[in-house]
Amino acid sequence: MREEKFHIYLNDDEYGRVIQSLIRLKNSLIAQGRYTDGVDNVLCKVMSAKKRKLKIKYF
Repeated sequence: MREEKFHIYLNDDEYGRVIQSLIRLKNSLIAQGRYTDGVDNVLCKVMSAKKRKLKIKYF
């Protein structure tokens, strides 16, 4: 079965908030003594994602 792909478009402010939230989640998991593998994978994917400029037309 083929894995479903999702695309998310973020501006600079939203991108920063996503990174900060993932880092906070990772820190809380470390404090609880739990594994952070899933958060690490998502963090790497978000940080290595291509950045693309889009033109948004408002009517």
